[in-house]
Amino acid sequence: MKAVVDDKIPFIRQAIESLMDEVTYLRGSAITASDVRDADVLLVRTRTRCDRSLLEGSRVRFLGTATIGFDHIDIDYLSKAGISWTNCPGCNANSVAQYVRNCLLLWQRDSGTSLSGLTLGIIGVGHVGTAVRKTLEPLGFRILLNDPPRQEAEGGEGFASLSELHRQCDIITIHTPLQRTGPHHTFHLVDENFLRSLARRPLIINTSRGAVVDNPALLRALDCGLIRQAIVDTWENEPHPLPDLLRKVYIGTPHIAGYSADGKANATRMTLQALCRWMGREMTFSIAPPALPVGFTLPADPLGQALALYNPMSDSQRLKSHPDQFEQLRGNYPLRREIMDVAKA
Repeated sequence: MKAVVDDKIPFIRQAIESLMDEVTYLRGSAITASDVRDADVLLVRTRTRCDRSLLEGSRVRFLGTATIGFDHIDIDYLSKAGISWTNCPGCNANSVAQYVRNCLLLWQRDSGTSLSGLTLGIIGVGHVGTAVRKTLEPLGFRILLNDPPRQEAEGGEGFASLSELHRQCDIITIHTPLQRTGPHHTFHLVDENFLRSLARRPLIINTSRGAVVDNPALLRALDCGLIRQAIVDTWENEPHPLPDLLRKVYIGTPHIAGYSADGKANATRMTLQALCRWMGREMTFSIAPPALPVGFTLPADPLGQALALYNPMSDSQRLKSHPDQFEQLRGNYPLRREIMDVAKA
């Protein structure tokens, strides 16, 4: 069997080569129909649009995306074509939670605003939103949860409407999938009307999908003071973020909130587990991120500890200095761990 694999999926080569007779590694955005025509398996990330134009006439029967999101996959076409597929729900939830927490700790330090006692709204309370809630609760927030699909399934108790978030929140963080149609569509969920409804000039954080937030509207909201500040990791028109918005946001990063080595290892492991199930084979290998370097130590203070493991301001400074290198910064992302795991000497 032959596999075509995005060359930026980490920790995968030895494992996939033990499962396949032939493996070709390609840049995700450059994978073409001719590349996959004689492949049985295609493993990608978000930069590969997987639809009829790529897959029709190919031998592909299993498609795995080593990501939570799957809006780059035409699920209806795959179903009609008899192609099995998988994604990795929750794989990088803790990584995104680390990103949001550390951004907020920096904002607390730089703005002089105590986080304790502020009202935080979480829009989208799936794997990621739940991890964000768990991670931020110890900081003393009052937390409001907004998730209409869950509210419909579970009942109204414990959930808040968007209008309640508009009235009450000092911070709003977004963790929804991108849905362009349907009763709970999220395309431009945060638009001009949303932003003009905000009573408390909140800090807005987007680590979901770029098009969940109308980026020009967000820029106008910053310019006219409808919001206090913004932290943006996912952008419309990636890899070309709106230049003025990138300059104005407090932290702007190249879609890497979920890019801890732990989250990446989870995604690779989940993808290979699904592939092994599809092949009817037992998974006999393990996928784990590398340890931190020997001699790595944590400072004594809590903020220092958090930022020693990951400082999102460093990613923001790199992108703001070199916005044309969005894809390079994302594709060559340095080692980042969620936990202390130092290599043994």
